[in-house]
Amino acid sequence: MKRRDFFQRTSDGIFGAALAHLFTNDLFGGEATGPAAPFNLHARHGHHPAKAKSVIQLFMNGGPSQMDLFDPKPVLNRYDGQPFPLNNEELGNSGTGKIGVVMGGQYPMAQHGQSGMWMADCLPHTAKMADDICLINSMWTDHPNHDNALYKIHSGRLFMGYPTLGAWTTYGLGSENQNLPAYVVLNDPLGMPKNGTRNWSSGFLSPTFQGTPFRPTGSPVLNLKPQYDEPSAVTESARGLLSQLDEIHRKERPHNPELDARIESYGLAARMQLSAGEALDLEQEQPHTKALYGVDEKLTDCYGRRCLLARRLVERGVRFVQIFLEEQPWDSHSDLNANHRAICHRTDKPIAGLLRDLKQRGLLDSTLVIFGGEFGRTPTSQIIGDDYSGRDHNMQAFTSWMAGGGIKGGMTYGKTDEFGHAVVENPVSVHDFHATILHQLGLHHQKLFFERSGLEERLTGFEEPRVVHEILS
Repeated sequence: MKRRDFFQRTSDGIFGAALAHLFTNDLFGGEATGPAAPFNLHARHGHHPAKAKSVIQLFMNGGPSQMDLFDPKPVLNRYDGQPFPLNNEELGNSGTGKIGVVMGGQYPMAQHGQSGMWMADCLPHTAKMADDICLINSMWTDHPNHDNALYKIHSGRLFMGYPTLGAWTTYGLGSENQNLPAYVVLNDPLGMPKNGTRNWSSGFLSPTFQGTPFRPTGSPVLNLKPQYDEPSAVTESARGLLSQLDEIHRKERPHNPELDARIESYGLAARMQLSAGEALDLEQEQPHTKALYGVDEKLTDCYGRRCLLARRLVERGVRFVQIFLEEQPWDSHSDLNANHRAICHRTDKPIAGLLRDLKQRGLLDSTLVIFGGEFGRTPTSQIIGDDYSGRDHNMQAFTSWMAGGGIKGGMTYGKTDEFGHAVVENPVSVHDFHATILHQLGLHHQKLFFERSGLEERLTGFEEPRVVHEILS
């Protein structure tokens, strides 16, 4: 064969292989993208430049008391033990007990950092990070009962069946790491939070976008190690073939989100065998780092391990991580003083350790950390039998805070009345809160929608919310 003939036939082979590859992609399961592929978790660009790449939500189930932890009220203290001077009907309690007398703040409060931010003495570690935190004292919500308020804070609606903030985030942005779940939930070994899995549901979005719970004790994920070793080339070939067969099966059954999610989950499980073991191995951390989170200390070990794991996950490109406590630990209808202090002992050091660790690694700038519950507490005590040492639910005012991700540190935003009962300055609704979080992630709350039954469904509902630009750096 002449040299010219050889190169001519070689080029035919190259062109033929390329054409076959294109036909294979078109007919036999090539990668699908765009609206026709709602299962796709590949990283996507937002609507505008993002300040934050990922979110860690420290959810405080049950409703922490704003006036006892973050929002001191001297007038409330002066009225301690006296009848509430305003209209009791405006307290908006849950109806689980009788309204008692005014209940003063339960802990000494002091100002911290250069900003002079107020915090209770049961938050000594978080107080040291005051200049990195933006305290929002003017949050409010629409319902005084846990179930509905939880649906609202997680999904923007008062009822079940809607996608949560984490699901909307991964729907809009996908994930930067295809070998780990985009949305991870770290539960408490003491039990599931109230409303259970509905706190991280994908609602009417594809199940691909729902949260993936990791086990709270032992190995976070079981069966990561393959049963037997085989050459990597064999593994890759087998997975490539399975991927093509999956795509053929999928294309023959369009508009089946459950199938999409199942195929994606199997693929993710296979990929996790290659990299998740390293990501979840806390023993790789230095002793001083684990000590920063309170790991191996009796009171803080459990929550500290989950905070440390959250840092390792966002460090590796996981988009959204939620850390829950058990069912309703902050729900202090009685003995609030002992109750809140005990929870602070469990969570304060790990949370401060997380902020400090993210900051020293240069990750706080790109990670938005969120702290808060579903509502606050009333300024009056609640009488349950002979007990009047707790507070009822308060939907009209509560405190949340944000740190990192382009949020102004050392800032206290919003104001409540002299009893801490209702917002009187710079109110922040749950929809405002969500719109602001999406904005920092590069997502516009109006442009992030899903068409369903002729409606453009959004996390922030149909009434226009407000991005709280005042707290953005």
